[in-house]
Amino acid sequence: MELTSQKRELKLHGTYGFPVYVGRKPISAYPTGSFPWHWHDEVEFTLAASGSMEYRVNDSRYQLSAGQGLFCNSGALHSGSALQEARDCDYISITVHPRLLSGFEGSVIGSKYVSPLLESQGLPSLLLSPDVPWQAGILEYLHKIYELCGSRENGYEMLVQSCFMQVWAELFAHCPSRSQKGQNEDPEKLRRLREILTFLHEHYADRITLDDIAAHVGLCKSECCRFFKRQMGTPLFDYLSDYRVGKSLASLKAGSSVAEAAEASGFTDPSYYAKVFRAHTGRSPSQYRREAGDIDRTDT
Repeated sequence: MELTSQKRELKLHGTYGFPVYVGRKPISAYPTGSFPWHWHDEVEFTLAASGSMEYRVNDSRYQLSAGQGLFCNSGALHSGSALQEARDCDYISITVHPRLLSGFEGSVIGSKYVSPLLESQGLPSLLLSPDVPWQAGILEYLHKIYELCGSRENGYEMLVQSCFMQVWAELFAHCPSRSQKGQNEDPEKLRRLREILTFLHEHYADRITLDDIAAHVGLCKSECCRFFKRQMGTPLFDYLSDYRVGKSLASLKAGSSVAEAAEASGFTDPSYYAKVFRAHTGRSPSQYRREAGDIDRTDT
């Protein structure tokens, strides 16, 4: 996943003329069992086709299970990871840029119905359950969008846009700019979390100390650790090790030695890197490099 220094995703979500992206993959497709924290301008809907995974959006934590869906608003910080008790999660990701919903600039639909939900601090995310009738309707429309984008039959773009409008109408009718989940979210707390994550992601290849991180966000060292653990559910340097492992995968896939991949991703000791790598991926760095090479040869 390619990100800017502010953790904004670089991947194109469709085209400018039709800003819709639909993809499907298991969470196990990520060697570390997770995709990193990031954000984008597009609204994202995630459908769990089978299994379950943990999905984080800002302050909220969800267990997304088969049959359920999740709404993630534009600009919300989010990540996903495998659950230890679950074998895997096959999930569908659907993103749409708000301009497909709003139409032309200054439209009544955009100003009256789209912008209020996009700009609402109260609706960063929403779990969608098939047991709730109006949410079940949204899930049906999202599955229809997935099918339409897979078939790409003549005129499918119009039908996809129509489905999105139906989805948005349901969200607007039942979530009028206030959400119980979002009521308790503290913008200052989320800003500070973004600052820590951005610092870690920008400097992962460097030698990072707790003094560096704490000074960057204006907290004492003990509060910095406590704050990160409360928000992320994992110790700060455990998170950094996991992120470094993820960043080292590209080096290994490109044929770098274990020592080279370790150094490029911020590990000063190749042996410790190999130990952490195995703990996070279930294999050694050398094994991953061989497997990645075999896949590349098969694909060519």
